[in-house]
Amino acid sequence: MEFFETVEKRHSVREFTDTPVDGKTLKKILEAVNLAPSAGNIQAYRITIVRDEEKKHELAIAALDQEFVGRAPVVLVFSADHKQAELRYSDRNYELYAIQDATIAAAYCQLAASALGLGTVWVGGFDTLEVSRLIGAQEEEVPVAIIPVGYPNEKPERTSRKELKELIREI
Repeated sequence: MEFFETVEKRHSVREFTDTPVDGKTLKKILEAVNLAPSAGNIQAYRITIVRDEEKKHELAIAALDQEFVGRAPVVLVFSADHKQAELRYSDRNYELYAIQDATIAAAYCQLAASALGLGTVWVGGFDTLEVSRLIGAQEEEVPVAIIPVGYPNEKPERTSRKELKELIREI
């Protein structure tokens, strides 16, 4: 799929078929994520792959009862790894850079999945401490996004977007 077509066709998908996401497809997504830019090329993030049905259900509860999280064939949790960023950036920016790295990686995940015909949705509303516990995050890892991934069982309508003039300031 051509890049701009991928961007245009990407929608937030909350209903998935029962078709599993095979290892080869998931690996392609993760390889694309690995190419995402990061501050100082540190890649200060970690990805937790969740396929276990019970864990997905618990994640859905931790994600403020967003049940669709538990119905996706696979759920990826992107965490900022502050310790990795701190190795290079000792000032206050190491926290910001780790969060940026994790969010850029999650965005690449969504685009790669879309290019492969899969659906995703960005889940940012969740109990951080509970998600950390569920995924066995290390002390320096902070979950920043949950991305359910699967084959869409819906075709969401395009959501309205702001006019560019509302978003852009030129100086």
